[in-house]
Amino acid sequence: MATLVKADVLVSWNFKHIVNLDRIRGYNGINYQMGHQMIEIRTPKEIISHDNQDV
Repeated sequence: MATLVKADVLVSWNFKHIVNLDRIRGYNGINYQMGHQMIEIRTPKEIISHDNQDV
């Protein structure tokens, strides 16, 4: 769904099924074959800026 709505990033804590390097390569391989853009898949820890902790 994230690919079809052209999300910039998919954020998940699901390391077994989503945030897994082999699976990410597979997702993006299929995206490429189908003519879709590559998708960034990251953990919340990678996205949250430590500079914004005061907010």
